[in-house]
Amino acid sequence: MAVYTEVSFDEASELLHRLNLGEMTGLRGIEGGIENTNYFVTTKHDGRPADYVLTLFERLTATQLPFYLHLMKHLAQHGLPVPDPAADQDGNILHSVQGKPAAVVNRLNGHSELVPTPAHCAAAGTLLARMHLAARDFAQHQPNLRGLPWWNQTVPVVLPHLSESQAALIRSELAFQNHVAASPAYAALPRGPVHADLFRDNVMFDGNTLTGVFDFYFAGVDTWLFDLAVCLNDWCIDLATGAHQAAHANSLLAAYAAVRPLTRAERQLLPAMLRAGALRFWISRLWDLHLPREATILKAHDPSHFEQVLRERVRHPVLPP
Repeated sequence: MAVYTEVSFDEASELLHRLNLGEMTGLRGIEGGIENTNYFVTTKHDGRPADYVLTLFERLTATQLPFYLHLMKHLAQHGLPVPDPAADQDGNILHSVQGKPAAVVNRLNGHSELVPTPAHCAAAGTLLARMHLAARDFAQHQPNLRGLPWWNQTVPVVLPHLSESQAALIRSELAFQNHVAASPAYAALPRGPVHADLFRDNVMFDGNTLTGVFDFYFAGVDTWLFDLAVCLNDWCIDLATGAHQAAHANSLLAAYAAVRPLTRAERQLLPAMLRAGALRFWISRLWDLHLPREATILKAHDPSHFEQVLRERVRHPVLPP
């Protein structure tokens, strides 16, 4: 999250009033992330305080956004702890601030566990499987906009910024992922709406109890295995070295499979999808680093982290227990 567009107190207050969310008492820009402008908003409604998040979308268009917002609404209506977009009196959940598409959602309780235990990983695995199953009857469709076609388009753009060793790795891995995507096993993978960004800082806990999942703005229709691999690549590795943490991964995979068992094709392709997840975030972080946009508050992520994860996934393939 970041602040690219400055929003005045009066502008935000007018929107909150229109959404019948009460009298606004506070507005604060959110630090971190790279995609959208985000603010914490506090209000008083019927004398009681309430907390929300206001998001202005800097890259996503008003045509793309209904998928994300209605997916969140769909999951919330299925009892999942996700942000629930606020509607105006006409039922619209996509709004406008300073000419940019915007949304307001309830702020989730709890805090992120940045050093998760196997118990936290199990909770994440259970939640991810529940989301996959709950979204099966979601009517809207949008591809994963940061999927393989985007990788093929973006790698030539970032190649001039890489060393020879990095360029060789990214070219060979991209060729491998194109080969995997053309295989019968890949075609057999179950798919549907996925979060596609379920990192540990996008999940909230109270102790070991998972209280919320947010940041659905990379969601799209993709294989459930890719979504699981993205999750494993963040929750179940050592951040300093990129090395696999087997106890964390086994806990997450077992919890996921208890809700939705993996198919034969998924078990076969898990090592390849772990590599795919690492490649996706290495490419996007290279792109954000070398082709940045200006923001009032911005913290760029280090692309070398997912280069390291990818090298580990290539050297040490991980099979499901």
